[in-house]
Amino acid sequence: QVQLVESGGGLVHPGGSLRLSCAASGSTIRSNNMGWYRQAPGKERELVASISNDGTRTYADSVKDRFTISRDNAKNLVFLQMNGLKPEDTAVYYCKYWLRFGPPVWGQGTQVTVSS
Repeated sequence: QVQLVESGGGLVHPGGSLRLSCAASGSTIRSNNMGWYRQAPGKERELVASISNDGTRTYADSVKDRFTISRDNAKNLVFLQMNGLKPEDTAVYYCKYWLRFGPPVWGQGTQVTVSS
């Protein structure tokens, strides 16, 4: 079974940047679709970005042109580069690993706070 651990969150001023990492262990991510979700207090968890096993990327409209998702299959890592951060980006960010069969796997989350 795969385990996911997110890191790289923190406190940043508006307009700043952060790079989130998702480290997978126990299984390869090579053949799996991966994604980043976020959840702010009182709101539903929402898809931020995804990257397919062939490298195709999608983004929520709210982060398009500011965030970039990438993957390093050899190192079992998925990244989310976040530039031009806004207060509304404040949330817990979660890594997701899709399986063909069975439920997806989630990381524990990492807090991102954007505040002046």
